[in-house]
Amino acid sequence: MKSQKIDAGAIFPPFSAVSVEEGTTLDIGAASGKWQLVVVYRGKHCPRCKKYLNTLEQMQSEWVDAGLDIMVVSADSREKAEADVAEFGWTFPVACELPESEMRKLGLYISDPINESEADGRFAEPAVFCIRPDGGLQIVSISNSPAARPDLAELLSGMVFNIKNDRPVRGMVI
Repeated sequence: MKSQKIDAGAIFPPFSAVSVEEGTTLDIGAASGKWQLVVVYRGKHCPRCKKYLNTLEQMQSEWVDAGLDIMVVSADSREKAEADVAEFGWTFPVACELPESEMRKLGLYISDPINESEADGRFAEPAVFCIRPDGGLQIVSISNSPAARPDLAELLSGMVFNIKNDRPVRGMVI
C-alpha cells in the first residue's frame, strides 16, 4: 500500500508516540497555539540522522527563541532511542515506536532494513514539518533518502521570516 503525501496547508494529523522520558507519551502535532518543528529521523542505525539531530541540539535555543517547539520521532524501540539520547545528550523531546500506520498518514517514505544490523523492522525515511499554531502545515519536507533534508539554519531563517511577516503557506496551486 502506497502512502499518500500530505499537502502543504493541510492540518497535520496529530498522534501520540512513546516518549523516551519516563515512558510517557508525547503528543506530536496537535494544535497547541504554538509553532512546532517536527523532525522524523530514521533511527539509531543512521549516522546522518545523528549529525542532523546534533546540529538541531546546537541550534535548539535559536528555534525556541523564534517561538517553535521541537519534537523528534522515529520508529526505533524505546531502548534504542534512549541510548541515542544518552549518548548524544539531546535535550529536545524525543519519541519512538512510530507505527507504520502513522508513517503512512504522514505520507512518509518507508524502508525495509537492508540487513539485520540496520534496523529491527520497517522505518521512516527523514521528514521535517513546520506546523502553524492552528495545526496547519506551513512547510512539508519529506525525503526518501537520508542524504536529502533541509539545512536547519536556512529553515530557521525562513521560519523566522514567515512568522514575523505572517507569510501564507506556499505551494498551494494544484
